[in-house]
Amino acid sequence: MGKVTGFIEIDRRDRRYAPASDRIRHYKEFLIPLSEEATKDQAARCMNCGIPYCHTGCPVNNQIPDWNDLVYHAEWEEAARNLHSTNNFPEFTGRVCPAPCEAACTLNLQETPVTIKTIECTIVDRAWESGWVKPEPPERKTHQRIAIVGSGPAGLAAAQQLARVGHDVHVYEKNLKPGGLLRYGIPDFKMEKHLIDRRVAQMEAEGVIFHCGVNVGVDLEVAKLFADYDAVILAGGAEKPRDLPIPGRDLAGIHFAMDFLPQQNRRVGKEPIHSNLPILAAGKHVIVIGGGDTGSDCIGTSIRQGAVAVKQLEIMPQPPEKEDKLLTWPNWPLKFRTSSSQEEGAERDFAVLTKEFIGEDGVVKKLKCVRVDHKMQEIPGSDFEIKADLVLLAMGFVSPVHEGLIENLGVALDPRGNVQAETTNYKTSVDKVFACGDMRRGQSLVVWAIREGRQAAQAVDLFLTGSSVLPR
Repeated sequence: MGKVTGFIEIDRRDRRYAPASDRIRHYKEFLIPLSEEATKDQAARCMNCGIPYCHTGCPVNNQIPDWNDLVYHAEWEEAARNLHSTNNFPEFTGRVCPAPCEAACTLNLQETPVTIKTIECTIVDRAWESGWVKPEPPERKTHQRIAIVGSGPAGLAAAQQLARVGHDVHVYEKNLKPGGLLRYGIPDFKMEKHLIDRRVAQMEAEGVIFHCGVNVGVDLEVAKLFADYDAVILAGGAEKPRDLPIPGRDLAGIHFAMDFLPQQNRRVGKEPIHSNLPILAAGKHVIVIGGGDTGSDCIGTSIRQGAVAVKQLEIMPQPPEKEDKLLTWPNWPLKFRTSSSQEEGAERDFAVLTKEFIGEDGVVKKLKCVRVDHKMQEIPGSDFEIKADLVLLAMGFVSPVHEGLIENLGVALDPRGNVQAETTNYKTSVDKVFACGDMRRGQSLVVWAIREGRQAAQAVDLFLTGSSVLPR
């Protein structure tokens, strides 16, 4: 424990956002970091609890009190080593993780949790700036060949772990560059893509080989994958979006969020957008259906593109302003939250069911909606209409895409349509095929994907060699 009375003497401080009027003019990150001294002060607030509940909130088992203490004592390099021992990519989670560790912090009982996410991000950013993050190639090679399908956080984590113990790792990615949802789903204003590029360069120096622009099951036959590799890891994510099959769904101007967001990310990354139909919000009344993170990303992107107005609809009732901590802590609570994108000018409406899309000349112009009660039953007489030039469906994802790879493999699926595999060994129903991340667990967080990628790597290493030094 760095400072015994730190949590009493030092107030909570966190990173701030640049003013909305400035940040909506570009696609760069806009978080203003804390100074070194302010970060050390925040680390001093950690109480090093006898039972550190922050551990219960962190899927990758970060040793949070340990690196808080190291930061307080200015032992930054050791803090970076400790942090990387449990998390391959803390610069990703330090930017896009919702920080369930902070919800579980004991100080959150009085609404002042330690700024764990900010400290994590500061440690890893300093490590990169100081040259402490270097490739860790293996001392010996096993000559076992492993194919990983998908280069999102789960695939990247698995690849790095397996390469470091000497396996020949090949990562297959259907897009032009590695990163999966990190690169093509998360807007640059939340996480700039040079962060992915430098990790990919590190992994290539460790022996990982990336095959981009290859859609396994379409461009590459599954039989060849089986013939060429000793093990296969499925880490392709959960990309099948939840649709809204109501009258008017076939009108122009209605798109899935993950058709809209990747286009803008490709524009920023100077990639071709792979579409004859650019989806742009400039000069339009935009309706975002869905109240989660993907919906917020649609809002921020639409505002930056020059939308006239953005409105977000959520079918669930508005959550309470504050949770009842005696009922929820240390678990992640349901409460009213406002994202940085929502702060930039979006109107939000809750308990709204969209009944019909109304169009003119084949193009969407309005939404016909009705309000619902807490049982999702329509409230009589509450019908209303909303002007809409562009509708973005951001209602989550139901499963991986089955066409191609999964159908050709013939792996068993769980009742939700995800690839079936237990977390004890991550094995699927097909010999030498493993699954991890969203493809196995369904739509989830980047930090959960990293955890599953690491654990799947340990399972594969054990499967191929009979023992493993990789951590669970």
